[in-house]
Amino acid sequence: MKILKFGGTSMASASKMKEVVRLINKEEGKKIVVFSAFSKTTNTLIEISDYLYKKNVDAANEIINQLEAKYNQLILDVYVDEFYLNEAQNLISSHFQSIRAYTKDLFTLFEEKIILAQGEILSSTLMYLLMKEQNRNVVLIDALSFMRTDKNFEPDSTYIKEKLQKQLDAFPDADIYVTQGYITRNAYGEIDNLERGGSDLTASLIGAAVQAEEIQIWTDVDGMQNNDPRYVENTSPVRRLLFEEAAELAYFGAKILHPTCILPAKLNNIPVRLLNTMQPESQGTLISNKMEKGKMKAVAAKDGITAIKIKSGRMLLAHGFLRKVFEIFENYQTSIDMIVTSEVGVSVTVDNEKYLADILNDLKKYGTVTVDEKMTIVCVVGDLEWDNIGFESKTVGALKDIPVRMISYGGSNYNISFLIKTEDKKRTLQALSDNLFKN
Repeated sequence: MKILKFGGTSMASASKMKEVVRLINKEEGKKIVVFSAFSKTTNTLIEISDYLYKKNVDAANEIINQLEAKYNQLILDVYVDEFYLNEAQNLISSHFQSIRAYTKDLFTLFEEKIILAQGEILSSTLMYLLMKEQNRNVVLIDALSFMRTDKNFEPDSTYIKEKLQKQLDAFPDADIYVTQGYITRNAYGEIDNLERGGSDLTASLIGAAVQAEEIQIWTDVDGMQNNDPRYVENTSPVRRLLFEEAAELAYFGAKILHPTCILPAKLNNIPVRLLNTMQPESQGTLISNKMEKGKMKAVAAKDGITAIKIKSGRMLLAHGFLRKVFEIFENYQTSIDMIVTSEVGVSVTVDNEKYLADILNDLKKYGTVTVDEKMTIVCVVGDLEWDNIGFESKTVGALKDIPVRMISYGGSNYNISFLIKTEDKKRTLQALSDNLFKN
């Protein structure tokens, strides 16, 4: 069995919806298809929720009406059979009426989560109706019947596997099972979601639950690129990645894949293939547990970084100093990206400035604190095992004309990271591309 996940931009028009169905039909054997909300729907639902929080019911209703009209216009070009067109119209009317119901009562986070869930429910059901119109042997299964997180908001893998299997066993003769990404129930049975990029995680969790042959993530780009095409010309897709390499790239800025989504696939040794609905004949990027030795794979960059340096004479030969520093970040629930140390100080980077002033105030108890803002982390990913001689010098040499604030190497066998000023980002990415991938 294969798992196919389609993002919202892959279904942004009637013609694209029909192309997605063609791609699904092209895959042989049984498959579970996971759908995100249609393009821009989730952002619009967030906007509606924001107006409701502000008690601006008129503005909320105006946006609701606009979104409903958009859906009603879309389906006129999707369905040929009058029966399925009527089914789609009734579905849209029902869901938007339920959204309007929340304009009359006190609005809370619980209601917002219900509203946000409508995007995936609508997209999956409309795609299901399109497949039924084409006489496909397809079944619609509700993700809220098997997706659940525990009290720590971690996926409840045992529950997911058990409940999903019951759903599949109820329809053993189906060829295609359609469900929703992103949405889930929490440990208390309430409707919740897996946050941004959650549909990727849904696909990976489902793949792990059924021990899938392969997980396919369909988007509108040709796999993961070896650099950021917004800043660097002539980038090319990376055809093979190790799971760890993909995770590093996703965390440090490669937006095609959500950083958390590949862990269930990795642990269950299920390959993940990134594919392009606009160029379905392309091989995309295959992510697996197979390492390609001696290769530099890609460069990614993460903006919005703040560097903090704590310098103290008391650090010299003093045990417990680093523990005290890191406890401050822990107390304010602020993650650290990069760490470098010396005998008299430690430098760290963070990408969340919410509690920055409080963190700096507490750090001043232990030393002199300096801050550099508007920084960017650039990471180079590939086979960086210590015995692959020369990769480090080639990477560092590419930045000979660029001021580097920090370098992190050795924490992973797959990543060397540089902290630079954001204003130097474009020429840094270009220099690395020229030095590492030009030939």
